[in-house]
Amino acid sequence: MTVSSAGAFLPTNELSDIINLTSQKIILIFALIFSALNIYFFYSIFSNLNNIKKHYEDIIILGGILLFSLVLFFFIEEATFLNIFLSVISSISNSGISFYEPPKNFYLFFVFLTIVGGSLISNSAGIKFIRIYILFKSTIAELFRLVTPNTVFDQRILKSENKITNENLNSSFLVFICFFISFFILSSVLATDSLNFENSFKLSILTITNTVNSSLYGLDEVNFSNLLTSSKIFIILFMVLGKIELISLLLVIKKVIRRN
Repeated sequence: MTVSSAGAFLPTNELSDIINLTSQKIILIFALIFSALNIYFFYSIFSNLNNIKKHYEDIIILGGILLFSLVLFFFIEEATFLNIFLSVISSISNSGISFYEPPKNFYLFFVFLTIVGGSLISNSAGIKFIRIYILFKSTIAELFRLVTPNTVFDQRILKSENKITNENLNSSFLVFICFFISFFILSSVLATDSLNFENSFKLSILTITNTVNSSLYGLDEVNFSNLLTSSKIFIILFMVLGKIELISLLLVIKKVIRRN
């Protein structure tokens, strides 16, 4: 249940104490996929297969997970494809649980996947793929307009009927800015504690995305009991803000100010 809700709480010290069979790993992977994708995607599969065409975001995320897993399988030695696939989907679903520790030069890659997150309507945290896509496509469109003003740029979102509007562009940009403001504040606080810059950098991102600090990111040795009380309070605060998203809090504050 904690896995399906994009959590990572274990009743034992090691995941291998619970899951050690291939069939169990496959079930775990499906649970992580369920938490990373739009729940209506699964409804479309069982109700009407024609509706799957509307879920371009989920199809691209699944394709990206498979592609990243295949690439890592050829670069990471002494790791099975199933374990690599599990680590990739675990990062995108913001769970963080894993069966092995990747080489140090791959830590930041898995951290990057946690920043991206899964589908917009899912249990995962992070900025979300569709928001990054909107920002990237809008940036490219503006660059094309500067070079060739008469160019007509396709504003559709992932070849669907929906188009990029000023509203979803502004909201995506605000989420992007809020995420990195939160990251900057928390990493600055943790850097003044007993953590070095790299660990404070990674732990800040994992905190905001509600991802467990496992060996997948090289943070399994972090001892939270040694942190200052102020650092613990900030971690708790930003875990909550990361789950409800800072933009939601800003909208609530905005409505309260307008009423007054």
